[in-house]
Amino acid sequence: MKLILTQEVTGLGAPGDVVEVRDGYGRNYLLPRGFAIRWTRGGQKQIDSIRRARDAREIRNLEDAQQVAGRLNAMRVRLDQRAGDGGRLFGSVTAADVAQAVKSAGGPEVDKRRIEIRNPIKSVGDHKVQIRLHPEVSATIAVQVVGV
Repeated sequence: MKLILTQEVTGLGAPGDVVEVRDGYGRNYLLPRGFAIRWTRGGQKQIDSIRRARDAREIRNLEDAQQVAGRLNAMRVRLDQRAGDGGRLFGSVTAADVAQAVKSAGGPEVDKRRIEIRNPIKSVGDHKVQIRLHPEVSATIAVQVVGV
């Protein structure tokens, strides 16, 4: 099945890429979640608009990405979340929460779609979160979750 990605999918591609995937993966995962649309000959206009939007958001070059990564690696952000007696959170920490915390801590503005939280953060304590800044550069940020 030939699809056009509308969002970045780890291990598959970036928005605007035309990818060939298995029918079940495309039909049951990518299309229902809005990560991709079906490829058509007229889809080239959609690909162009997606790539223009991606270029406007994306960090321009490798040197800029490395500078931002240096700033982010040195940062430690604090998130105040509602938690129960045992330290378990009511809900979990999302990528949008992390992006907002980085911005409020004086860091660079980070797109929430570039933040990868491997295991859901559902407890208070220190956690590591990875941010993909460029295809060749990623940063790891320390997140301290405090229960209130």
